[in-house]
Amino acid sequence: MRNLSFCSIFHCFKDFAHSKLAWGILAGSALWLETSALFFQHVMDMAPCLMCVYLRLATFCLLIAGLIGFYGHRNRFMRFTAVSIWGMSAFQGLSVALELLDMQTNPSPFAVCSFVPNFPAWMPLHEWLPSMFLPVGSCYEIPIYILGLSMAEWMVVAFCVYAVLCIAFFIPALSRTVEK
Repeated sequence: MRNLSFCSIFHCFKDFAHSKLAWGILAGSALWLETSALFFQHVMDMAPCLMCVYLRLATFCLLIAGLIGFYGHRNRFMRFTAVSIWGMSAFQGLSVALELLDMQTNPSPFAVCSFVPNFPAWMPLHEWLPSMFLPVGSCYEIPIYILGLSMAEWMVVAFCVYAVLCIAFFIPALSRTVEK
């Protein structure tokens, strides 16, 4: 039986964090979530709410982080950029998902979900890509349950996983690349 020490586990994480596969999995999972969101919107006719649009943006940023890491997996600066975008997106997405879940489980008659996203003036995504980033639904509707969980609950699970994995990969991804 092989003795697994902390160092050998760290080296396994480091090797994986420096591989195209790790970053491809991040990009692929984010692409799958984006595709699923667009399927629910355009095929199943479920209108996205403001918080859903923000979750799409966080997921899109995870896709960008995965692509940066995939193409720059051998460059320490590129991995730093990718893991930074990954971390910011994962924690922002988790925050938005938790807020959406709270809105759905504790509805208030005084709270209103806006139909105009708060994007910067220099990046009006809802005007550039309205089919993806224009909110037209209500944050208080729970349109579908999948395996007993609402979409908001699934997004909390997904972004928790992204956040935990980002924490686990942070140091290994930033460690020096050793050419083989």
